[in-house]
Amino acid sequence: MTGEGYLTLARGAEARGEFEDRRSRFIAQLAHVGGEAEAEAFVAEVRSRHHDARHNVPAWVLADGRERCSDDGEPSRTSGMPVLDVLRGAGLADVCCVVTRYFGGTLLGPGGLVRAYTAAAQAAVAAAERDGLVVEMTLVTPVTVQLPYALYDRVTRLCADAGGKVSDSLFAQDVQLTCAFRAGDEAHFVSSVRELANGEELARAGEPRFAQF
Repeated sequence: MTGEGYLTLARGAEARGEFEDRRSRFIAQLAHVGGEAEAEAFVAEVRSRHHDARHNVPAWVLADGRERCSDDGEPSRTSGMPVLDVLRGAGLADVCCVVTRYFGGTLLGPGGLVRAYTAAAQAAVAAAERDGLVVEMTLVTPVTVQLPYALYDRVTRLCADAGGKVSDSLFAQDVQLTCAFRAGDEAHFVSSVRELANGEELARAGEPRFAQF
């Protein structure tokens, strides 16, 4: 997803959805993960949480394009792939979903399993959206500005006018501002600060990175 924005769950957030079919319970647990190690740790946590369940089916998608799923003993492509497809379809990344199945005694068949795992994962995504846990990540460029106190108000206005936000302020002999802009928007701000300072380079743009804005 390099260069593109994406949706994820807020860090530390977990959403849950449930679906039942012929007494089999499918419990989907959806969480933010920052990488493969966090995804595997969440899968292990859910397996421990539901150690008595017949299946704990995991699927995860990362913002760098890596993804993985497992059927965890269910018939091939009836569980892990449907859950992964739900995450893809929702535009989510840096997330892991584990769907726990408590067997109800009746075989559902391949089509029934696909529908059930899909429905449970969709319910978890819907719960995350309903509870405001879904956040947008976009490329954000930080800009550091070293300026005299006399220019503080004018520079903060220039930041806002350019669509930026002041994320940190350090007041010492002069003022150091850390501002954030959607990637590309910082150029106008840097230029405006240079003009304000009669050609002096007071603002320095850093490397863009994915963050909430």
